[in-house]
Amino acid sequence: MDLTYTEAEEEFRRRLREWLTAVLPGLPPKPSPDDWPARRAYDTAWQRMLYDAGYAGLHWPQDAGGRGATPTQHLIFLEETEKAGAPYVGANFVGLLHAGPTVAAEGTAEQRARWLPPVLRGDEIWCQGFSEPEAGSDLAALRTRAVRDGDDYVVSGSKIWTSHAEVADWCELLVRTDPEAPKHRGISWLAMPMDAPGITVRPLRTLAGSTEFAEVFLDEVRVPVHNRVGAENDGWRVTMVTLSFERGTAFVGEVVACRRTLDALAAEARRNGKWDDAVVRRASA
Repeated sequence: MDLTYTEAEEEFRRRLREWLTAVLPGLPPKPSPDDWPARRAYDTAWQRMLYDAGYAGLHWPQDAGGRGATPTQHLIFLEETEKAGAPYVGANFVGLLHAGPTVAAEGTAEQRARWLPPVLRGDEIWCQGFSEPEAGSDLAALRTRAVRDGDDYVVSGSKIWTSHAEVADWCELLVRTDPEAPKHRGISWLAMPMDAPGITVRPLRTLAGSTEFAEVFLDEVRVPVHNRVGAENDGWRVTMVTLSFERGTAFVGEVVACRRTLDALAAEARRNGKWDDAVVRRASA
């Protein structure tokens, strides 16, 4: 197996480095971690820059608006942007890495045309409405109900740990559409507009002090049936598609960031003559 980079891959890396070198100095300062409207504006502006430069949805299929990059090119992109200190996806996380790829894989032509371009351009933010207070690790035990009423589902229930709900335009929402079915069946995957009447968002503060999660309460929220991705009661299978994207390369950036942080920590320890201290080395390890 040849693990060396090809000439085309090295050229891709070179052009990416040149672009990052040119654009990163002109970025405004990062906003306060607690100022979510400002963080949304910052993250979506960066996404638009990626879109204009041809780097948005790099690994998405070309027929979904992406570039159809190889896994190696995608990894090079993640590695180089993190090394350069470029912004991460931030508030665009769910749309770019979860909801968007799911719609690309499972959505109708109309759904793909409606939702994918705004995600790639940074025009719309998505949040994830999967976990519930009594259905976290056991996701299939979710209780949020969706009752069909003509051309709408009427949704009632609650979600927790909903990423970026306070600034989202859409929510990838799991609901129970058949309460009589076994728990892994009778679930549907909906795209819920976050400005619909009956939605209450309450931010959660983590032990680390961050507020990227929220509780979301749903009181007879009407969601159009045509916002369902996949067949009714086939949501568990569609959810596995979503989670397969989450478990792909979504966290490579964090791995590179951790390596960069460790390198900086080691450099600081060397400057202060502490790198030979066994306690410091053990703690770093």
